[in-house]
Amino acid sequence: MTSTTMRALVQHGYGGVEQLSLEQRPAPQAGRGEVLVRVHAVSPDSGTIHLLRGSPLLVRAALGARRPRQPIIGLAFAGVVEAVGAAASGTSTGALDGSFAVGDRVAGTAPAAFADLVAAPVARLARVPDTVQLSDAAALPVSAGTALQAIRDAAKVQRGHRVLIIGAGGGVGNYLVQLAVDAGASVTGVASAAKADFVRSLGAEHVIDYRQHNDPAQWGAFDVVIDTADGRPLHVLRRALVDRGVLAIVGADHVGGPLLEGNDRQLRALLLDPWVRHRLVGVMQRENGDDLARLLELVASGRLRASVEEVVPVDEAERSIQRLIERRVQGKTVIAFADDIA
Repeated sequence: MTSTTMRALVQHGYGGVEQLSLEQRPAPQAGRGEVLVRVHAVSPDSGTIHLLRGSPLLVRAALGARRPRQPIIGLAFAGVVEAVGAAASGTSTGALDGSFAVGDRVAGTAPAAFADLVAAPVARLARVPDTVQLSDAAALPVSAGTALQAIRDAAKVQRGHRVLIIGAGGGVGNYLVQLAVDAGASVTGVASAAKADFVRSLGAEHVIDYRQHNDPAQWGAFDVVIDTADGRPLHVLRRALVDRGVLAIVGADHVGGPLLEGNDRQLRALLLDPWVRHRLVGVMQRENGDDLARLLELVASGRLRASVEEVVPVDEAERSIQRLIERRVQGKTVIAFADDIA
């Protein structure tokens, strides 16, 4: 029988990890087109940090002016289906036969995911292969999903392309490196010296320490530049592109004004694109089960690493999220809600 209460990571206001606490909350129920999942593992990402801070300020119009109306944080999770809502069927290839059943191991995204139980839309779920650990599966839905859409759809990376990944050691960046290499590209990563060996282990041929080499014009000439962290003006990053190259903006913190922050550069890229010789694109992830199923297949086949640096128990969640805020995580960090997350 499903519990009526559950543990959840609750956010009391906007700010840092001091706004978080682990509390007992009423358990959700699966609605139409949803399944109730017993969460085994979750993974914070840059979006988690932005929502914790309530930044950019524009998002507070949707979240809540002084504190979030939905206090349970998080989006990406993996676990086991515990109950099925009415007509909970979808077209996701991750569902195989179009539906999920009690006992299925799944991963996906849903609001209020950092809790023992989450009501998750079927369209955003994929079944986890038996050979993939739930802790690895939890790391994929947001960060790897963003990377896949950046490489495949936005930048259209092809075999033989020279690709520069800025922020190559981060949550999205590590998947960008791996997926670009898998597509047949030659990859150069920009990262801190502390993450250089990690980035090389992902398949990057070269790693540039941005503290030692600060001018993109000195980094080389690339068919594709994907920026996840740099935040420099578009015209500066374009110095690293060949004549008809592609600049894809995934995100950056602490740039732009308080209203839009990093989204400002994505808007600028959209407006500038028709007027320059380069192709400028912004990347905004579209969460769906099909892309997640593809990523899980790549992990199961050994072509993609989940790149989980640490798995911590839920009572250490604040420490784990603080490390993410300080950019000290190589790849992904995972928070365990279950003792056994195999």
